[in-house]
Amino acid sequence: MASLSKNWITEKHIDFEYKKYLLLAYLQQVSGQFEETRLYPSLSELIDHYKNVVALKENKRSLYDSFPERMSSADLTTFKVIYEKILADDQLMQEIESILEYSIPQFEKYLADGKKIYDFIEGSLHITPVGIMSLNPSEGYFLLKNGGTRETQVYEYQISMFEQSTEKYRGIYTSYICSYEKTLGNTFENIKSDLIRYHKKLPNPATYLIEAELQLPIEETLLPMAKRTLVKFVAQHGLA
Repeated sequence: MASLSKNWITEKHIDFEYKKYLLLAYLQQVSGQFEETRLYPSLSELIDHYKNVVALKENKRSLYDSFPERMSSADLTTFKVIYEKILADDQLMQEIESILEYSIPQFEKYLADGKKIYDFIEGSLHITPVGIMSLNPSEGYFLLKNGGTRETQVYEYQISMFEQSTEKYRGIYTSYICSYEKTLGNTFENIKSDLIRYHKKLPNPATYLIEAELQLPIEETLLPMAKRTLVKFVAQHGLA
């Protein structure tokens, strides 16, 4: 799927009809991804684009900074003069304003569609601890069961805290370990025991089962949503 440039409004021709065509072509691709229940990276990109166009509308400085550098050999003073002349062009600014007025509700519409799909899928995911709870839930394994498939994928994870400005966030790093076929004799508890036996660095790992009621695209939907589900579960239960 082709992506939409971060500076799509100010790149190349600043023309309402051209930008409208560019935006609708991109959103048509996003819609196709949503119809196939493929949320990522489309949903994340939509959120970023929406934030950018709102910032452009509310902050003239953001608009100033979004213009691409057209003459790499010129000095910054020259650039500033050029950009100030562009921003002083009422006709050009009106064209940009028209693009923003059109694009903002378009992004909002597709974001709403994406959120409906996200909320529906989130409600179909179920997470449960496997075996005895670990004293260190910030690292371990999660077992991923995709709908009615017999395969269970195993991922190692680490959850860490990081700060940005005045806010604290949780980040998660994952790596694929292996897959197991679910059978009557190969229970999730047995899978955990097998992991402990062959991966000695985590003697009593936190282990969670994340099951999806529906079969979903793994890389584009299930895996990123499973990671968010795990981080939220750990945070809500005060485990890390």
